[in-house]
Amino acid sequence: MAAHVIVHIPHSSALIPEQERAGLVIPDDKLKQELLRMTDWYTDQLFNLGETAIPVIFPVSRLVCDPERFANDADEPMAAQGMGAVYTHTSDGRPLRPSLNAEERQRLLDAYYFPHHQKLEQIVQSALADHGHCLIIDAHSFPSSPLPCDRDQSASRPDICLGTDPFHTPDWLADAAKRAFRDLGWRVELNRPYPGALVPLSLYERDARVHSIMVEINRALYLDETTGERLPHCGKIALRAKSALRTVIASFGSV
Repeated sequence: MAAHVIVHIPHSSALIPEQERAGLVIPDDKLKQELLRMTDWYTDQLFNLGETAIPVIFPVSRLVCDPERFANDADEPMAAQGMGAVYTHTSDGRPLRPSLNAEERQRLLDAYYFPHHQKLEQIVQSALADHGHCLIIDAHSFPSSPLPCDRDQSASRPDICLGTDPFHTPDWLADAAKRAFRDLGWRVELNRPYPGALVPLSLYERDARVHSIMVEINRALYLDETTGERLPHCGKIALRAKSALRTVIASFGSV
């Protein structure tokens, strides 16, 4: 695999371990609906680049713990809505957990959040040691209509959202990604409806050799959002997405 390119996939799993289900107050039917809304369905397949990149996939649902949030709620804007690293509320504001004390929160972080980030950081550090730089593709999908928790409530959403970071996403990388997806006929916007790009915290705004860009694909392109089933042309969408990503990676390799 290309050891200097990492595809981070944090939200593709719908798995809630049995021992963690007991700590959720939401009934089964409502939980199913919330998983349908909040899971980035099939992104582990859509963004599977084979030998082109190293995948880092979070193994459980973000409803258990969300590795894309800051661990400290004081640093995480979504914590005010009960959706920090450990959610206390659903996307529409209903209680997800009956309560969350500091001990239980820390247990969940220690069990899921920190091991995942340690793995990601080790891979990034190894890439830096071997190649002198690395590229993180932070891979997501997003619903075609805003969720109640979303800050951007505009009904008009692009096909592809590219999230950038002022320190870790140089202009050439953002421009290359925009061209790659637009050349395939997709509507592309930067940082809308979702901004930002993930970098291991120990390297965040400290090491410019770590490049990162978030790539989000509109679920309506490949998914029946009412059932979670793949649309018949999902395979073609995956091929187009992978083609665009390989173009981006080639641009990174030429720098």
